[in-house]
Amino acid sequence: MDTGPRQQAYLLALLLARAGRPISTAELIELIWGADVPSSALNILQKYVGTLRRLLEPALPARGVGSYLQRRGGGYLFAAGPGVLDVSAFRELVDLARARSGHEALDHYARALELWHGAAGDGLTHPRATSVFTALDGEFFDACAAAAEVAVSQGQPRRVLRPLQLAARMAPLHEPVQSALISALAAAGQQAEALALFGTLRARLADELGIDPGPELLAAHQRILRQPTAVAHNGLVGRADELALLHHAVRSALSGGTGLVVVEGEPGVGKTRLLEEVAAEADHLGALVLWGRCLQGDGTPAMWPWVRLVSTLLENLPPAARTDWHAGDLGRLLEPRDGVISAPVLPDTGAQFRLFERVVALVGQVAGQRPLVLVLDDLQWADAASLQLFGHLSVRLPGATVVLGALRDRAPVPGSELARMLAGASRLPHHRRIRLGPLGAAEVAELVHRETGQAPGPGAARSIHARTAGNPFFVRELSRLLAGGGALTEDAAARAGVPSTVRDVVRDRMAGLDEDAAGLLQVAALVGRDVDLGLLARAAAIDGQTCLDRLEPLQGLGLLEPSPGDPFSFRFAHDLVRESVVGTTSPIRATRLHLRVAEALEGTGDESVAERLAHHLWAAGPLADPARTADALVRAGSRAAAKSAFEAAERQLRAAAHVARTAGLAELELAALSQLTAVSGMRSGYVGSALDLLERAEQLARALGREREAADFLFSRWAAYSQGIQLDHAGRLARRLLDQGEASGDPLVRAYGRHAWGIHQWDVGNIGESFRYLSGTSSTVLDDLPHGGEDPLRRDLRLLWPVMLALMTALHGDVPGARVLFDRMEDAAADDPYVIAVWSAFSVTAAALAGDAAWAMRAATRGIAMDPERTFVFLGSYQRLAWCWARAVTGDDPAGAATEAALIIEATLLDPPRSGVATWCGLLAEMWLAAGMTDEAAAALDRADALLDRCDQRYAEGHVLLLRARLSQERGAPFKAAAEQARTLSVEREANLFADRAQELLDGPGGH
Repeated sequence: MDTGPRQQAYLLALLLARAGRPISTAELIELIWGADVPSSALNILQKYVGTLRRLLEPALPARGVGSYLQRRGGGYLFAAGPGVLDVSAFRELVDLARARSGHEALDHYARALELWHGAAGDGLTHPRATSVFTALDGEFFDACAAAAEVAVSQGQPRRVLRPLQLAARMAPLHEPVQSALISALAAAGQQAEALALFGTLRARLADELGIDPGPELLAAHQRILRQPTAVAHNGLVGRADELALLHHAVRSALSGGTGLVVVEGEPGVGKTRLLEEVAAEADHLGALVLWGRCLQGDGTPAMWPWVRLVSTLLENLPPAARTDWHAGDLGRLLEPRDGVISAPVLPDTGAQFRLFERVVALVGQVAGQRPLVLVLDDLQWADAASLQLFGHLSVRLPGATVVLGALRDRAPVPGSELARMLAGASRLPHHRRIRLGPLGAAEVAELVHRETGQAPGPGAARSIHARTAGNPFFVRELSRLLAGGGALTEDAAARAGVPSTVRDVVRDRMAGLDEDAAGLLQVAALVGRDVDLGLLARAAAIDGQTCLDRLEPLQGLGLLEPSPGDPFSFRFAHDLVRESVVGTTSPIRATRLHLRVAEALEGTGDESVAERLAHHLWAAGPLADPARTADALVRAGSRAAAKSAFEAAERQLRAAAHVARTAGLAELELAALSQLTAVSGMRSGYVGSALDLLERAEQLARALGREREAADFLFSRWAAYSQGIQLDHAGRLARRLLDQGEASGDPLVRAYGRHAWGIHQWDVGNIGESFRYLSGTSSTVLDDLPHGGEDPLRRDLRLLWPVMLALMTALHGDVPGARVLFDRMEDAAADDPYVIAVWSAFSVTAAALAGDAAWAMRAATRGIAMDPERTFVFLGSYQRLAWCWARAVTGDDPAGAATEAALIIEATLLDPPRSGVATWCGLLAEMWLAAGMTDEAAAALDRADALLDRCDQRYAEGHVLLLRARLSQERGAPFKAAAEQARTLSVEREANLFADRAQELLDGPGGH
């Protein structure tokens, strides 16, 4: 039924809430309009009543009274017969339930509670009438608590779970309701959910109200704890509290929420087993459960757990959608190509951020179809990029998604990247961290009983618990030794010579193996946790049948077992077993075995094994041909970089360069350094962290007679110093580039020289000289350069030349001409986010220095719209600074805009100093002037002067001097001398834009 306007619907809700009881017109007017009562309120009220009567009874004649909305004295009441009104039926059924007991009472309560579907007056509540609907909700809550008590006593708690859960959502801090729900859940066999609910309530009461749970909640909690839960029905021993938290997280995803739970503990404590249990429950409840397992060893491909997860996520999409995802950034993750990459000149390629965002979007798309549980095991082995993606997804977790992680807290101790990820995750509101401790003595006894079929005597149980420190994996391994030895007494355990470590257990088992089986086991341990049978046979130089024959005793000893669902591979029973086997292999033998594994991998002809191959060749040391090792490491580094796993790529490429240099392989060393400088640039945002590598690469290229490559490296080194505003170094390199270019017959080498020298002249403030060098570079030379993403250095040169020429045209005084150049570049950019980011960063700088707020706002808005997440950190900073500047100078909250700009400068341009930092400090002063805050403007100009002196980047010095004059003018002090100084300096440097603006100030009021 459409109840009409809001106030009319509100009137009906009030009358329904008090059905059978009259409400005076005065009270109705007060409840509907409060203090804003119109003079015609009574007439409006009567009109509403008439309309509602006809809605309820369409056949009612005009001015008819009707059966439901009746006049009573000075007010109205809603008269409802039997079966007409839910609220009346609810009250009648509750009264009947209270008058009876047992099953009959429960039947009445259940019928009454099923009538509720949400809060009373939902969406209509007026602050003055809250008490009316709150009272009605209170009747529901009281009935729920009473019904729960009856249902539990009758052994039928499930009959009231749905209304109890509704009431709990309506009143999340209502302790009687929450206590009733906890008791009902526990009685229904859902102790884990009940414990999780209590933990959530306790945290929420502390966070929001600063109080502890009340007596009712504590009593409900104690009732759960008194139930036998040491051994769960699912086969786990203990872990009830941990299961409760994990079950709660999974159920939040099923209801559209999010969750992040990280389980940590010592090796063998049962982290994976716990997650398997929760994953099985999630799958049973209808969630899509996907696993990403991090593998130990440098041979594991970068981003391995995410490659597996993303591949499986895509399998859950239609084929057409899969193709679209593969064509984008995710294609680099799933099918990386090892090819030549080169260093960018401009900062902020943003490749890793965009890849991570695509993974978030894919997770969101899949979770939109089915609740999603992502499990990442053994995070202590994850590479840095995998951990960074884990942290990124955790912050931006889509709805209906839960991420579960597990990691060792020792052996190894978490590294710095893992510690950073955990610290970031701990600040998220949906994060929970579980420390999985050892089993107690009673739980150890139960586990031994399950493994051996015998109940250990008290002394034996104490002995085993003490020896194993309650570690479940070690308990199970020791149980194998004790099985079949008669009664499990303390003396029997002592006579068995119980080993003291897992490594001792593994050694004891390996002692009975023949040389062939033991050797095969050692090869398998170097391959990894999961072992392909074909690869293992080739590495061991045996056929498949012989390999299976030798694996049989290993399986019988519980060392290796068939991989579930994969007849072509085996896996170690636990990482601890594999690590122990590796520990029994001598270093010299391990070196030989690594070479055999590498040769077996090469025989596959599968390019996807490049990273594993590189690892085994590197580990083979002097036994492997250095050229072969260096080449494999270069290809592995290139593949890792394609997946945005820059830390792994840098490690592999440094190793390649080291191997090649040690062996005197100049070509391979140059190939490694070429890739390494590119990766370093992508990782740090620009190439400043690879200066030593660039210099070495230039030397190698010149020695090999490769003039253009040598110029590439020299140009990149100059760009690093220029961006870092180390202009003494940049100047010397720019002069070298210019001299080499003028002497070269290669047009690209000449373009490098003129471009670098032109930008250096801009840096030091010689605008005219800069304009001449940049405008003298032929665009056709740059157009002839290779296009596409395969050569970032020359792509950036092609992008940098037109924007620098446009900026220089503006500073030289031809602002209309500059705008034509900028517009031409914008048109050519189409919707390429990177090109738009470059165009916008330079365009807004020219606009702000020209004092054109409309131009600056338009260019900033376009740039921000193309990159709202600021994946291009530094380029995006200039756009946002210009947006603040345009707001300030046009009077749109100038103080707020200046405050925001100051924070951006502090965060992105100051440490280390970035190009343009003095310029934007000057423009910040202009923002403070627009706000009338001259002291803040003076402080900003002081900082700009200090940065000019410190960095010597002086292209905007005339503008800073001009702003000094404007500050004096604003303070009522003489400003003509400062304006003349700005004009004179700008004329000398041919910064005609600033000279013209200074002249305008001098020609204005007070300037003569």
